[in-house]
Amino acid sequence: MGFTIGGIRDLRSGSRRRGRASEAVTTVAEYTGLWGWDVVPGARASRGGRVTCSCGVAACPSPGAHPLSFAPPVKAGSTLDEAAAAWAEVPGAAVLLPTGRSFDALEVSEAAGRHALARLERMGVPLGPVALTPHGRALFFVAPGAAAELPQLLYRMGWDDARLDLRGLGHGDHITAPPSDFAGLGPMRWLLPPALDTAGRPPEARLLLGTLAYVCHRAAAG
Repeated sequence: MGFTIGGIRDLRSGSRRRGRASEAVTTVAEYTGLWGWDVVPGARASRGGRVTCSCGVAACPSPGAHPLSFAPPVKAGSTLDEAAAAWAEVPGAAVLLPTGRSFDALEVSEAAGRHALARLERMGVPLGPVALTPHGRALFFVAPGAAAELPQLLYRMGWDDARLDLRGLGHGDHITAPPSDFAGLGPMRWLLPPALDTAGRPPEARLLLGTLAYVCHRAAAG
């Protein structure tokens, strides 16, 4: 993959000395080189008197939460030098992860996500990374294809008629990656960070979905 976990730690230590630009490059290199994910440069938002997006569109429908149309992705397996060259063209860009390739995501409220994570860990269910947004959402990384299969999976589990605060993110969607800012609201965080045995092979959605649906249903009923 080009470098090791120890190498990433050394890069992070150096990045703190070199500033935010180097920290972003190190983050991109970690995602591409260590976890094997594609990375896409994204727009940034600022919130003053009104929300504005760095894409320059006055009425941007997703300020600070979409890819930059002119910037190519940084492919999985890219080296630190390749990440640095790519980010030099888009200084200050947010780091986005495209879903539908290495993983999809199941999104629920943060409260439901924390409750579900505790239950899943007690049950010994294999888990992938879990990210938190600054506005109270949790994103469970699962095997690609889950978003397209979600209605059928819920039907098979008997949850198709329930009103659940649960949705899938798949092909064509993007996740703002920690620690990038999401839509000017604050940084993304890891609730369960990626690991070598989970980043490249996230679990099948069916292993998590029953618990996630149950917790979401309980939250709605409560």
